[in-house]
This record gives sequence, C-alpha cells and structure tokens, in this order.
Amino acid sequence: MEFRIADTFTDSLSKLTGQEQKNVKTTAFDLQLNPASQGMRFHKLDRAKDPNFWSVSVNMDIRLIVHRTDKSLLLCYVDHHDAAYTWASRRKIENHPKTGAAQLVEVRERVEEVIAYPKPSPTAPSPTIQPIAVPKPLLFVSISDDDLLSYGIPIEWLETVRQSTEDSLFKVVDRLPQEAAEALLELATGGTPQKPTILPANTDPFNHPDAQRRFRVMTNLEELEQALAFPWEKWTVFLHPAQRALVERNYKGAARVSGSAGTGKTIVALHRTVFLARNNPRSRILLSTFSDTLASALQVKLKRLIGNDPDILDRIQVRSIRAIAQDLYVERLGQPTIVEPADVRSILQAVVAQSPAHTFSTSFLFNEWTEVVDAWQLGTWEAYREVPRLGRKTRMGIAQREKMWSIFAQVQTQLDHHQQITVATLFSKVAEDLAKSDDRPFDFIVVDEAQDVGIAELRFLAALGDRRPDSLFFTGDLGQRIFQQPFSWKALGVDIRGRSQTLTINYRTSHQIRTAADRLLPSSLADVDGNTENRRNTISVFNGPVPSVQIYQDSKQEINAVAQWIKHHLTAGLQPEQIGVFVRDQAQMSRAIEVVSQTGVPHVSLDNLGPDLNGDGCIAVCTMHLAKGLEFAAVAVMACDDEVIPLQSRIEAITDESDLNEVYTTERHLLYVACTRARDSLLISGVEPASEFLDDLT
Repeated sequence: MEFRIADTFTDSLSKLTGQEQKNVKTTAFDLQLNPASQGMRFHKLDRAKDPNFWSVSVNMDIRLIVHRTDKSLLLCYVDHHDAAYTWASRRKIENHPKTGAAQLVEVRERVEEVIAYPKPSPTAPSPTIQPIAVPKPLLFVSISDDDLLSYGIPIEWLETVRQSTEDSLFKVVDRLPQEAAEALLELATGGTPQKPTILPANTDPFNHPDAQRRFRVMTNLEELEQALAFPWEKWTVFLHPAQRALVERNYKGAARVSGSAGTGKTIVALHRTVFLARNNPRSRILLSTFSDTLASALQVKLKRLIGNDPDILDRIQVRSIRAIAQDLYVERLGQPTIVEPADVRSILQAVVAQSPAHTFSTSFLFNEWTEVVDAWQLGTWEAYREVPRLGRKTRMGIAQREKMWSIFAQVQTQLDHHQQITVATLFSKVAEDLAKSDDRPFDFIVVDEAQDVGIAELRFLAALGDRRPDSLFFTGDLGQRIFQQPFSWKALGVDIRGRSQTLTINYRTSHQIRTAADRLLPSSLADVDGNTENRRNTISVFNGPVPSVQIYQDSKQEINAVAQWIKHHLTAGLQPEQIGVFVRDQAQMSRAIEVVSQTGVPHVSLDNLGPDLNGDGCIAVCTMHLAKGLEFAAVAVMACDDEVIPLQSRIEAITDESDLNEVYTTERHLLYVACTRARDSLLISGVEPASEFLDDLT
C-alpha cells in the first residue's frame, strides 16, 4: 500500500501545539508501519463529499483526516475534532478531467448574500446620497471554458472564476489548486501561463507533476519523520514542476537559475545538489555560496532534505567558496599568509605618502586596486594598460595610468617581500595550480547566491569545474547583489547564454509585500553579458496586509511605535522567533535592541551566529547584510533615515561617477533584501528626514 502525505497536512500540523504535534506524529508513524493495526481507530465520514475520507483518532480530541483506498493511504489534514470534520465535509479528491492530475478540491457551494437595509428612524437625518460605485471589470470573461480547464481549474469553479474581479481574485485563488491559482494570477497580470502537462489515459493521476506538488509518497519511516519534523518547509517534500524541470535538466554547459526574492532559487540549488548525487553514484559535489554564514544555513537545509543517508551526505561538501579555496591552497601549496584589506590600504597610504607626483586620492587608488588590479590579478604594466575599466566614467590618459601603476607595483612588491597574498591572489593561485592537473576534487559545483560571487572567485570556480560541460550550476538574483561590482562571466570562461532561466512564482512573500519591494528595482535586470532577468511577470501566490511605511519625529517615537507593532503581533499569536528586526548597520543596532527590550521578549543577534542558530523564544535582530537567507512572518525594517540608507559615508568616499551609481544601486538592493525577508507583515520606519527610498515603497 502506498503511503502519501499532502501539503495541506503539513500546513495543518504546524498550527497545533508542540505536544499535539508529537501525538499526531506518533499516530502518523504507526499508520505508515501498519495501517491495518487493530489499534488504529478509523471512522468513515458518511457526510463527507468524498466517499474515501476517513478520520483517525489521535486522542480524545485530535483527528487525522485520511483518504483511504485499497491501494493507498493519504494523510490530508489534522485538527481538533469539529474543525477536522468541517474541513473534510467541504473537500474531495478527484482527477482533473482535462489534465488528469489528482487534485484536492474545495467543494463549491452557492452562497447568496442577502443585504438587509435598516428601517430609517423618524428622527434620523436624511441619508446622504452616495455615488453609485462602478463595478470592477471581470478579469477572465473572455477566456473560454476549455482554456480555463486546461490551466487546471476544477469544473465547478469555472463560473466563480469568470465572475472574479481585481477585488475578489485573491479570495478565489486561495481556494483553488496551486496550478490553477498560479495561472489565474499570471493571466490577471498580463502574462501567458504555461499550461500544465496532460497525462495520457490510464496514467496514475498522482504521478502528474502538479499532483506531486501536493501529494508525496513516503517510502520509509525516516522520510516521513523528516517531512513532519519541519512542516513549515514544504520545499523539502513538495517541488514545483518548473523547479523540478530545472533541477533534473541535462545541461550542455554552465547554467544559472535566477528569480526575485522568494521564488525558490535556494530550493532549486539544494534539490539540484541531491539530484546530481543520486544520479551520479560515484560523484563528488560541492554546494557553495559566498559566505560561511550562508553555507551553514545550506548545510542545515541539506540535512533536512536528505535525512540520514550517508551515501549521499558523504559525497556532498557544503562550504563557502573562500573556505574550500583555502583548503585546496593548503593542500596543494602550503599555508597562506593572507593580508586583510585594511592592511593593504595602510601599505597603499604609505606608498602614496612617498609618491608626491600625482593628484589621486587614497580612496580612489584603493578602489582601483580592489576593483581592477587585485580583482583581475594584473601583474604587469601591460596588463593594467590594456584591461577594460568596465563602467568607469573618469577618463585617464596613459601618463596617469603609468603613475598609478608605479604605486600599485610598489604595493605588490611589499606584499611579496612579506610573503603575503590577498584573497583574490589565493583564488588565482589555486586556479593556476588546478590547470596543471587533470584531477579535480569535485565533479559538480552548485553555487547559491551567485550574484555576489566576485571576479577571482568565479575564475577559481571555472577552473574547479572545467572537466565536464555541466559541472557548474548557479542560482542567484541580480536584484540582491549587494557586495560585488558587475563584470563579465563570459570573459572568465563561464558562458551561461541560452542556459539562464528565471523563476517567476513567489512562495514566500505576500503579493502586497512583493509589489512594494519591487518598486525599489527596475522591472528587468541584465548582467554584463546581456543575460536578462525579467521580473515583470513574477507573481505571489498568497495575499496579505499592505506594508506600513512610517516616518517619526525622533528615534524615541520610532522605538515606541515599532515596539507596539511587535507586541500586537505577539498578542495575535506569532511566536518571537517568527519576528525579525533589521537595521542598515551596527550604528543603528542599539535602536533595534531597545525596541525588542520594550516588548519584554529576549532578542538574539545574528551578526555573529548566523541563520542556522537556535533562536526559539527570541526575536532576531541583525543588519540588513546578514538578512540574506532568512525568513520571518513579520519584519520591521527600521532606522531608514536620511544618510543611513543610502549610507552617507559610502557616498562621500565616491571618486568616480559610475561608483556613485553603483552605491545607489546596491543600497536599493540592500533595502530590497531586508523587506523581502517578510512573509506576511512588514513595517518600514525611519526618523524625519527619512531615506529617499521610502518614497518608492508607497
């Protein structure tokens, strides 16, 4: 007998108390081991619309709703007795007549609204005549029944869909199967959704790609245990067909999956890693990203996805790009002495002090060293003379560049004298050493948050994955690039043209939050090689309150207001660990901590511990840069003052017009990252005069 679990079951399980969840899991495990056990208390739901719905008693009050046939048992829902029975009475599982996919359909019942007008009081004043409201246009009236059915809409919902307007759309899609809801949202925003697969006759309807998004076979007890241990992370079990196609595709070269925040890029990276490991039994895979913090978070999620499968886990390394490069350097070249950027700047300042025959500022020279000379590993005057200065507005003649090179050459000489190397040099030397050998430590490399991979890092990755055309797989979002200058991937041997795909369905962020955050960015973004990420057709699959943008007279007023906002959410039932508070940098951190202290709830700072910590019972507080990879039900992005974002010290350090554009771009990206960590509720606040970016959010 096949044992399946539905996403509606994991959703309902997460709403129970901790002890109730433990009891439910015990019953679920027993059902999987032996559904025919005499200890299982099955009760057929005679009044249910689906004749195969049964209830299973967990205790005196909690009931599982299961779909039971001779060949399968499906966990559908769990709740307290009356609520569970009510849920079952309004739903049924059926095969869609057009696509063939198994669907969990809410039964459509006709509800007539009766408006009762109160009798006027003889002493009441004459009513004010209100203008007649113009009805909103129907969104789908011109689409045929056959087309609507081809998108997976259940037959009994066709008429309701046809009556949908802009105001009622989300109320309708919330009650439809996922593929139908996503298609309607895309149609409503002017897109052309891809029609679901149509299964051949006599095919198991649960094998349809869309059915596999909501119903998943649990092959063993451990797999079920993983699914129930993390019910809020449905990505570990249920994968969207568009995501699955990218995960399982056979690529002919390096590939990149992009998409705005919340579209599941990290999900794709994790599943691609596991897919490669399972389909290449002897392969070694590196799952990487640009920071140790994010690598730790990936490690936690990978374990949740795989479970205890040593054959898979032992062949996957999860490390930051720098950590794996440093390991390889030690293994192949010995222990490096890495110089910190601040020390390089000090060396540069000393050289500049002894070179009076120029007019360049230290800031300009250090930026040129970091972004051009060191990044591209330019070791000669000829190389520096010929390198294209991408995007630079400041024009420099040969004489000026020669003077600058004389300074950079002295800096490099001093580093060599002390046997010190920069991080970029570390990457470069490992890449050069790899080129001398056919041996590679990894067969496949999967990189998440690839928009913040630098020049030297990409050169290293290109060398690491140069033995197979499909070795390199990247996920990232150009709209979240906050650390790196743009550069040509193709120039470094990583050509993703024709193999760059964009995800458009947002699962994490409400329609209102995503719409507001998207105003910070253009509707499409392109990299240096011309690969375009079109964000215009992105849709969110659920609704929520409009984000609140508030500007206060002083920081005390802001702190009090944000604290009250958090208290409201705690009173409404949110747990402390479901709330995050973000600020631009450490200078504003005291304001965030004061907010949390007023709530009476402890806080946990993520600045040193990272997103994989155990923050149960605490409100998370961190800078916007460390918000990457996090997700909260409610987020307060505070201290968005003028000269804080964009940060005035960055602007004052600008020496080139293109750098000013880059500062504004990355500061916008930073605020976008912070706002899109919120799933349901978002507050953005600042003190008068507030950041100019707040005008774009409203």
